[in-house]
Amino acid sequence: MKSLFISFAVALSISTSAASGPRLVEPVLHTGKDRGGPAHVALTFDACMGRVDMRILDVLLRERIPATIFVTARWLQYNPQATAILLAHPDLFEIENHGAMHVPAVDYPTSIYGITAAGSPQAVAREVEGGGAAIVAAGAPQPRWFRGATAKYTAASITEISRLGYRIAGYSINGDDGSLLGAGAAERRVASARDGDVVIAHINQPGHAAGAGVVRGILALKKRGVRFVRLADGAAPPPAPVLSD
Repeated sequence: MKSLFISFAVALSISTSAASGPRLVEPVLHTGKDRGGPAHVALTFDACMGRVDMRILDVLLRERIPATIFVTARWLQYNPQATAILLAHPDLFEIENHGAMHVPAVDYPTSIYGITAAGSPQAVAREVEGGGAAIVAAGAPQPRWFRGATAKYTAASITEISRLGYRIAGYSINGDDGSLLGAGAAERRVASARDGDVVIAHINQPGHAAGAGVVRGILALKKRGVRFVRLADGAAPPPAPVLSD
């Protein structure tokens, strides 16, 4: 089988933040397209806190589907058995950094979707470094990618995260709206992925209907012949994101 090398292109969409603070940016990430092979899609899952959705993890294991899992230090602490499963399958699962306490990596005082942001550059650094340290302490390799809670940042916090050695993990398809979608809507979102898409969904809400839809969407993509890839499958680190005009 021909080797697949992926390059990552990053664009930043800009959203309006509180009037007293800088603009927030939300990175959009696509993989480079493999012109000579099947369509490929990167599945990424956030494990914010709570437990693990075994509906999703079981299908990834059974179908041998690789994925990138963004974990917080809080999630690792309360899910040692699920963590052991991820660590036992390094060929399938790439473990990346979702922060220490699941606070938005925004460097001024604000609230995003009701979650209080880190609030200062120092607090952003603590959130990033704390998450990375917990992953290494759990026995995984040093993470290279960071996705903050809410996936929103300021330009300055992106610069700080890059200084700490991370790339920002954006996405191109929001598969479950924070695990708040119904099963049918989540299935349609995930199944709509096309060549080069990066899908975000959640793997920490076993009690939500969205997880069942995410599973059905993944299986629909597999039936269509999609090849699943991890963010680590790129030939080289992606370029640092640059703000558009």
